Amino acid sequence: MDNAFEKSFAERVYLVTKQIPKGRVATYGQIARLIGQPRAARAVGNALHNNPYPVTTPCHRVVNGKGGLAKHFGFEGIERQKQLLTNENVIVSKDYRVDLKRWQWRR
Repeated sequence: MDNAFEKSFAERVYLVTKQIPKGRVATYGQIARLIGQPRAARAVGNALHNNPYPVTTPCHRVVNGKGGLAKHFGFEGIERQKQLLTNENVIVSKDYRVDLKRWQWRR
């Protein structure tokens, strides 16, 4: 894969992620669909894991297709992602999941 494509892909991921409102979550697959790459959910996760803009790109608002948080979130772990979501009034269950029917961003 060529570096220009990778950067372009990652930048598109970051642009969509920045649009997720406070108190809402999106899934990796949802972001992949929104950038026109519906089969690239894993690549979305990789781009977010390597996010060079952690202050302005709210990666903590992205969860898996079942509402699960990332075990290795931002090198700080799942507890940090839970804390960030909880700070935005998103309810995270004891098994580190959010109810997508209630919290998913609808765009």
